[in-house]
Amino acid sequence: MMGKKVRTFAPLPQDVSLEDMVPKDHFYRRLDALLNLSFVRDLVAPLYAGGGRPSVDPVVFFKLQLVMFFEDLRSERQLMRAVADRLSLRWYLGYDPFEPLPDHSSLTRIRERYGLEIFWGLLRADRRGVLRCLSGAGR
Repeated sequence: MMGKKVRTFAPLPQDVSLEDMVPKDHFYRRLDALLNLSFVRDLVAPLYAGGGRPSVDPVVFFKLQLVMFFEDLRSERQLMRAVADRLSLRWYLGYDPFEPLPDHSSLTRIRERYGLEIFWGLLRADRRGVLRCLSGAGR
């Protein structure tokens, strides 16, 4: 007898974590272990005001740019659709499955705010780590 898959989805248990769902040898786990981007907060701090509403974390922004490169995506809109759809990308960025993601238009504004000088500063600050990542990080 031919089976037919019925589409039903149970709510995820509260004790399930992305840590458990993303394989230990996944590319984005290796990338996260290889490249510490925490220094970018200091690099971009002068571009932010002291008050106001919180922005997208600059580390998340630069991780998104790396995802865009590695996934060969052409726009921030495509990028955010991919992140919304893939648990491994949410894990890499630090977003749980139900946490709202940054809007694609915010990424465009941030990129314009930073300008090319910040991207060159990123390469100068961690040249070896960034170049290892751009070469594929063992992908």
